[in-house]
Order: sequence, then C-alpha cells, then structure tokens
Amino acid sequence: MLEFKRAWRLCLLMITAVLLTGCNSTQDFSLSSFGNSVAGPDLPASVEPYPDDQVLTVAKVHFTERNYGSAARYYERAVEVMPNNPEAWLGLAASYDRVRRFDLADRAYTEASRFMADRPEYYNNVGYSYLLRGDVAKARSNFLRAQELDPANLTVNNNLELLRDNANRIGSKQG
Repeated sequence: MLEFKRAWRLCLLMITAVLLTGCNSTQDFSLSSFGNSVAGPDLPASVEPYPDDQVLTVAKVHFTERNYGSAARYYERAVEVMPNNPEAWLGLAASYDRVRRFDLADRAYTEASRFMADRPEYYNNVGYSYLLRGDVAKARSNFLRAQELDPANLTVNNNLELLRDNANRIGSKQG
C-alpha cells in the first residue's frame, strides 16, 4: 500500500510537470459558454484578483499545493484572458478532474485538444482523467496513445506501469 501511495504521489508530481508545458495557437474562445461560475464544495465562488499576466502562474501554484478548487478558478480566469493557451486549458481540465467535475473537465479537454491533440501530455492527462473516474480501459487507451507519440515519456510510462501493477494486484486478489 505504501508503494502504491508513493507511485500516486510521483504520478501527481509528474502530471503537474506536464502541465507546465505549452504551445501557441490563434483561435478564439469565450468562457461564458463554459459556465465558469459553477461553485461547489471544492470550487470557491471567487478568487483574489491578479493581473492578467500572473493568473496562470497563480493557478499553477494552487494546483501544485493541491488547492484544486482555487486552481480551477484561476485557470478559468487564465482561459478567459488567454483563450489560445493550451497550458491553461489543460490545467483547467486537470483541476476540474481533481474536484470530480468531470463534465467540465471533458469540455476543457475538448478545448485543449484544439491546440494539442497531437501531444503526449494531452493524452496522458485525458488518460489520468479516465483513471480518476475508474474507467481503466479508456485510461489505458489514452496512455498508450501518449506512449505512441513519445515512447520515452517517463510520466506516460509510469502511468502505464501503475495500470499494470493495479491489474496484477486485482488479478492476484481474485485468484
């Protein structure tokens, strides 16, 4: 059990590192159709104002500190001011995953896919989203797609190993 917890912590750290990558595009999007005022037990109704050029950094800090509700709010603001920033969309989706708002995460992943559907970090994060939901088959499929795109990606390979370990444990408990 201790090894499993360590693996999950390592996985979370690696996902955070993946979120720190990005690329650019020129498409436009308005968050108003996204329903950005969806408060809940883990999503604060509002956050402190920061200058537009700092909001993405603040979002990353909250995510790293496991303040996922606050991270989601700051990422929401980030995609409002930088609608073409894939890193902001991927961070928003990951934050929604962590507060179990998978409906909103799916929408953010759809937006992220416009900018980075050919990137391993996109498929890794989508795979992790499905893993959080308990859909191991879809998680594995996305992790394998990420591995196709970057066979040496440590995060992806660790996530696949995590799935294998879990499958082996489940198999040994049933046998």
